[in-house]
Amino acid sequence: MPIACARHILVKSKAEAEKLKQQLAQGADFGQLAKKHSQCNSARQGGNLGEFRPGQMVKAFDNVVFKKPVLTVHGPIKTQFGFHLIETIYRD
Repeated sequence: MPIACARHILVKSKAEAEKLKQQLAQGADFGQLAKKHSQCNSARQGGNLGEFRPGQMVKAFDNVVFKKPVLTVHGPIKTQFGFHLIETIYRD
């Protein structure tokens, strides 16, 4: 079964997620933005969620982490928690 490690930034609005994604595209540090803006408890670790397997996260999140390119920021992805910017660090 595959395993992956990802980090994310969770915010309340799509507009806020788009704004943060623009900052990332201009070279902002993902971890620093996560610490400052993310609503998730993982913000303290720069958005790092550690390792997990398919099915441990909500479906929309899993689809990005296990199917989209690694080391690319994807999003905004909407879930019941809000809007995510997701970066898969590695996947085996």
